Amino acid sequence: MGSLTNYALGYWASLVVVKKWLRMSESDFLRAEQRFIKYGMLSLCFAWVPIIGDPLTVMAGVLRVRLQWFLILVTAGKLLRYVGISYMVLQVN
Repeated sequence: MGSLTNYALGYWASLVVVKKWLRMSESDFLRAEQRFIKYGMLSLCFAWVPIIGDPLTVMAGVLRVRLQWFLILVTAGKLLRYVGISYMVLQVN
């Protein structure tokens, strides 16, 4: 739900609001946009990572990534994370 909220914020909020919310200068924003474009939509699989996850999902909204792909990639990344954690926990017991 949090990732979808960030996506909506990026999609519907003005660029000024997004930059203020993320505390980004114009140059920081351009660098983030270039990185997102460089690494592609697959970077959304890492939306669960602390610190970088929120800006990734906001940038996806700003760049108008199709909602269908956004949901698939973010869900896949988070699902793989929890499968990995579950596996590790079961190995300890």
